[in-house]
Amino acid sequence: MGDGGETKTEMKVLAGLQDQDHQLIRRVAAWDSPAARRLLPAVEEAAEHTKLWWAAALVMTATGGWRGRRAAAGGVMTMAVAELLSNGVVKQLVERRRPPAKWIPHGDDVERPDSSSFPSGHTAAAVAFTAAVAQAWPWAGAACAVPTVLVALQRVHSGAHYPSDVATGAVIGGAAAALVRLSPRLMVRCRR
Repeated sequence: MGDGGETKTEMKVLAGLQDQDHQLIRRVAAWDSPAARRLLPAVEEAAEHTKLWWAAALVMTATGGWRGRRAAAGGVMTMAVAELLSNGVVKQLVERRRPPAKWIPHGDDVERPDSSSFPSGHTAAAVAFTAAVAQAWPWAGAACAVPTVLVALQRVHSGAHYPSDVATGAVIGGAAAALVRLSPRLMVRCRR
C-alpha cells in the first residue's frame, strides 16, 4: 500500500477521462447534419431489440448457402452471449445515470431507458454479431460493419450513452466473439 498518492493520481486520471467523455458526448450530440437527423433515428429503430441483426441473419441464411448459415448461427449465438454479459451482468453491477437531457440539443432524448447507461448493450450486440459473422464470412462481416458503426454513433448522438459506455460495449462484443470462437476448442480440451 502506498501513502494515498496513488489514489489521488487514480482519481485525477478518472476525472480527466470523465471530462473527456462528457466533452465528446456534447460534441457528438450537437452534430446536426440533415443526413444524420434522417439516418440515425432509422438506425435506432432497426437496432431496437436486435431486429437489424436478426434480419441480417435471416438474409444470410436464405441467400448465403452453407457459409451464410454458419455466419448467421455464429452471429446470433455470439450476440446472445454479448447481451447476457452486457445487460445481464455488467449493467447489474454498475449503476450509471444516462447523460443529462440538457446536453442533447436536438431533442432525441425523449425515450431514454431507465436502466444503467453502462455499458451499451446495443453496441455490444452489434459488435458481437459483426465479429462472429466476419470470422465465418468476411464479406458479410464487412457489410455488417457499416450498421455496427452507425449503431455505436447513434447511441452517443441520441444521448442514450456516454462514449465510454459505447467503447465498453464494443469491448464486451469483441470478448463475446472471442469466447464463442474459443469455446468449442476449450470443450474438446476439457474432455481429454
